[in-house]
Amino acid sequence: MKRIDLSKTSAKEVIAETCQVLAAGGLVIFPTETVYGAGVDTTSQVAVTKLLAYKSRREGKPLSIAVATQAMAEQYVELNDQARNLYQQFLPGPLTVVSKSLGKVAPGVESEFGSLGVRIPDYLLLLDLIKAYGKPITATSANASGKKRPYTVDDALNQLSVKQLALVDLILDAGELPRNEPSAVIDTTLSTPLTVRTGALLTQLHLDQSAFISPSETETKAIAGKLILKHWNQVKRTGLVIGLDGSLGAGKTIFAKGVAQFLDIDEPITSPTYTYLEEYAYDRSETVGVLHHLDLWKINSESELRLLEIEKLVKPGNVILVEWWSQVAEWLLPVIANKTAPLLTVSIADHPQGRSIAVKEPDEK
Repeated sequence: MKRIDLSKTSAKEVIAETCQVLAAGGLVIFPTETVYGAGVDTTSQVAVTKLLAYKSRREGKPLSIAVATQAMAEQYVELNDQARNLYQQFLPGPLTVVSKSLGKVAPGVESEFGSLGVRIPDYLLLLDLIKAYGKPITATSANASGKKRPYTVDDALNQLSVKQLALVDLILDAGELPRNEPSAVIDTTLSTPLTVRTGALLTQLHLDQSAFISPSETETKAIAGKLILKHWNQVKRTGLVIGLDGSLGAGKTIFAKGVAQFLDIDEPITSPTYTYLEEYAYDRSETVGVLHHLDLWKINSESELRLLEIEKLVKPGNVILVEWWSQVAEWLLPVIANKTAPLLTVSIADHPQGRSIAVKEPDEK
């Protein structure tokens, strides 16, 4: 592992040596306008495999890539009008824009939805490096998954095992970085943009994240899956409760199928109208749990609800999806109040363009 002090080395030398390391399949830790990043050649399977081992326990989470220009981005992703507007207004800058991938990166980089996050960093050395290299590099943070944000090189290195440290080939050390938030992440592959990760930049975007329009069952399933991905860390730590509303035939079960699809559940999903509860064990990327799918349309009293003992279902790894939420919310909320699992409420209704899906995030009061 070599460490270069950027204050004592010319940019030309740094770029030349870094390009050599990247071309050889090496892993580089580098500064950005947010935190220190970990970069490899996104087109090299050997390099990407090395990065995934370095990050450790990403459990199916996609990587993002850094490019130098919008033109370079368009070699790897398909930009729609939503994405183009974001590029023109906010890039370069701390924003990752998720678009449909063109399949030109190594496996393990794009998401299971066939999408790819791209950002143009607002950091001159990094932009010049990517231009010189001629290909994107990964733009994931240099910390091990789930660890503190790396504003110094030592922030990253002190979290690593001996095995992980051995995977690092080159460090570009710019000292302590300003304590900026990580980049915001916006998914533009749906009819309505979805905020995957918040950031300071989002205050300028004024996106309505409370309502989505879905023109098809496929997109309804995709919205469901991406909402679970957004809250995946919470699913693992505490479990997640989803309160689902909508009239008969509105698409509640379609949404449930999208959740199951994301969890890699192969069993057919049907609404448990007469059984009240169906349970589906899942094993997704080293996380195991159960999807508890409840249909409470026929529950008419608090005493009936208590017989189901729903509070016992709320555990780390479990997703509890409750159809006809509003009908039982006044009884169920006190039951789960002492649980740390967050509540995500979703209301589905007919819309001239398909379905409207109104979402209330766990942190909204």
